[in-house]
Amino acid sequence: MAGLYTGSKRITGKLEQASVVAKKKSWSDLDLSLKIHPIRKDIVSLKDDAAIKNAVKNLLVSNFYERPFQDDLGANLRGLLFEPAGLFTEIMLRDNIKNVLDNHEPRIRVTSINIIDNTQANSYGIIVNFKIKEFDQATSVNIELRRLR
Repeated sequence: MAGLYTGSKRITGKLEQASVVAKKKSWSDLDLSLKIHPIRKDIVSLKDDAAIKNAVKNLLVSNFYERPFQDDLGANLRGLLFEPAGLFTEIMLRDNIKNVLDNHEPRIRVTSINIIDNTQANSYGIIVNFKIKEFDQATSVNIELRRLR
């Protein structure tokens, strides 16, 4: 058995078999609902998978030209709400969602996009299933697009 001194501690064992385990990255994001922490009286931040889900949701509800200096960032889904409901609109919704997530969210891999047409309520239900690459975890984001007129 070999030994190794590090500061005041001694590491013993077979050092040839030792391995380094990489630490997973942690992600954080600001919760746009601006909830206040009851004890710290500070805005609650989102961590890890909740932060990634929030980023995906923000990308999907953003329209083109809403963000300064990033005019192509967004899925432009609200613009498609006023198109005639049908197969072509669903295909355009699916393509816009896939494009924005492939181009602007490298932390995920989209597994499926489900679009539910609810013409009686003038809305679309969208469920995006994806896998977070870093955590190897499957999750989903649900959005309801509703036309108000």
